[in-house]
Amino acid sequence: MEAVLTEAVALLDEAGEPALTFRALASRLGGGVASIYWYVSSKDELLDRATDHVLGAVLSAIEEQPVGEDPIDDLRTMAVLLFDAIVDRPWLAAYFMRNTDVQGNALRLYEKLGQQTLRLDLTARQRFHAVSAIVGFVVGTAADLGQQRPQEVLDGSVDREEFLSRYTATWRALDSEEFPFVHEIVDEFEGHDDADQFRAGLDLTLSGLRLQAGA
Repeated sequence: MEAVLTEAVALLDEAGEPALTFRALASRLGGGVASIYWYVSSKDELLDRATDHVLGAVLSAIEEQPVGEDPIDDLRTMAVLLFDAIVDRPWLAAYFMRNTDVQGNALRLYEKLGQQTLRLDLTARQRFHAVSAIVGFVVGTAADLGQQRPQEVLDGSVDREEFLSRYTATWRALDSEEFPFVHEIVDEFEGHDDADQFRAGLDLTLSGLRLQAGA
């Protein structure tokens, strides 16, 4: 199973979900398509298990972190580790916790996040909503940032700054009375760093949690 999942992840990393076929996987493993069915019953199961295989490394990284005095700071550390993993592998977002019957690592990762809220003065519903909000923000933002870049950026004919400047030029030309917010933030958008923007949004979410818990 380890070899099957390792090669499945490699195919997903190379070209995403369309690249992961039983034929391509069998070719990588040097066997026949029928041999894959010894390990998984369907492509959906293979995707879920490949996702969980990667999340095992994320879980290990989380478990290696020392327990701090502030559970919200620990939540932040865990969230950033998960975010980095999904940005590197955008396909993870679609299958994260899709089937916890076979995704034991995902469930344990979710549990680790939730255990930090047990250290806060919250109700069960507040804990559930808190972890759901954090996971939703992390996975959604990472998936968005991990989308395929425009071809001209990928092939190097245009760099990221030049690509963004096309939008900012258009935004600056908008009527400032109709789009006052866009005019206010356009300079920030032009030079923004995606990872910094994620951390700012995460901190806003966690600040709300801190207020709710009175921590």
